[in-house]
Amino acid sequence: MPDEQRDIAAPGNDLAVLIISLLKGAVYQESDSALWNLLLNLQSRVRDYVAVLGLELVLDEAEGYAFLRSGAESDEDTGQKLPRLIARRPLSFPVSLLLALLRKKLAEFDAGGGDTRLVLTREEIVELVRVFLPESSNETRIIDQIEALVNKIVELGFLRRLKSNATGDKGNSVFEVRRILKAFVDAQWLADFDARLTAYQAQLAIGAGDAGDA
Repeated sequence: MPDEQRDIAAPGNDLAVLIISLLKGAVYQESDSALWNLLLNLQSRVRDYVAVLGLELVLDEAEGYAFLRSGAESDEDTGQKLPRLIARRPLSFPVSLLLALLRKKLAEFDAGGGDTRLVLTREEIVELVRVFLPESSNETRIIDQIEALVNKIVELGFLRRLKSNATGDKGNSVFEVRRILKAFVDAQWLADFDARLTAYQAQLAIGAGDAGDA
């Protein structure tokens, strides 16, 4: 039996394994069913433990994901401000734009019923974003920009790269939109989607103008 499986099976290590795994990143049911079932059984203990660290457990059984986020910034008993264990990561306008477009696509996908996994090709993601980027005659540059955005969102954990074709052509890459995105871009945010896109386009246009003046 692999060492990792022995550790998870050992009762004395259960809570430690869960806390360490969650501090490293999100836990998914589909990726590790044993760890997921352990989390379901011990979630009350996990919540109590991470609360001491100023964190809270977000667990969605229906969607199959769990992660930690910062809770109240001050201790309720002393009023003392707690240091932030999980740092906030500011996102650029283009990254935020693609996240919003993917979230909207996920909402439309869910409304249509059917499969629970939203899978998009690289070309489909390119077409989602292209219309909102500054106009350019350099097609290769646009593709490279969008590829960089996709790589960043894969790094953030909201997209999962599934496969490429046998020749390694990036154009044939396929991605799954991770459902954990719903916890970060909520319904209220989507209600203001059109207004936000207008702001993004204005910001991007300003950036393109500045680059042209340089």
